[in-house]
Amino acid sequence: MLMGCNSLPSTTSTAPAKGQFVARQLDFEGRQFRYQVFVPATSATPPGPRSLVLFLHGSGERGDDGLKPTLAGIGPWLTQNMDTFPALVVFPQVPEGEEWRGRNARMALAVLEAASKEFTADPQRIYLTGISMGGYGSWELALTRPDQFAALVPICGALRAPRADRPGLVVDQVANATDPYQSVVSRLHHVPTWIFHGALDGLVPTTDDRAIVAASRQMGADFRYTEYPDVEHNAWDATYRNPAMWEWMWSQKRP
Repeated sequence: MLMGCNSLPSTTSTAPAKGQFVARQLDFEGRQFRYQVFVPATSATPPGPRSLVLFLHGSGERGDDGLKPTLAGIGPWLTQNMDTFPALVVFPQVPEGEEWRGRNARMALAVLEAASKEFTADPQRIYLTGISMGGYGSWELALTRPDQFAALVPICGALRAPRADRPGLVVDQVANATDPYQSVVSRLHHVPTWIFHGALDGLVPTTDDRAIVAASRQMGADFRYTEYPDVEHNAWDATYRNPAMWEWMWSQKRP
């Protein structure tokens, strides 16, 4: 349950003359979580409710400052395109040493709810993307709320623990499924999905993403997949600077 939301510092929720990041915090399930919201420039969006992108960070951006999630992934792209990016972007943050599971998954959805209400998001145009650990989180949240997101863009993520030293890096929603890949596709077949991964990724292998895509083709779902042949773990920079990905995302809308 959403327990409370206040600003750090106070700022207007209307569209600013220039794109900007604003700080917020949420009191949720007995803990305070800081997060950031990118608010697009007035000139970048038409009047009325705005598109919103929920971004889930990777392992290196965990903490409680609310700022680190903006420093990798979609954040640097926004910094380079402050006045032209046409959507709200919400950056929740997982505490140090934790994953996008359990309370943190619920927290991300509560942050999304709070930001959507404050900044007037269009419920038919809410998009979900994440990198690495946040790629896992993207599957977790999409499976938790399969009818909320207009499109899904997981980047270098997976469903199962990639290595023995990260046993908690899993997607709980399909952890006990006989075939987690078919389970994902059957539950999200109606959600436009574009998966990205580096072929040379040694931290999170391509195994699970390839299996999800194979299941989607077998089951007739329209899951897109781009695998960069010469890229290691950082598949996000190429993805977020790809205009075709954004054109595809903005074209998606929940019925």
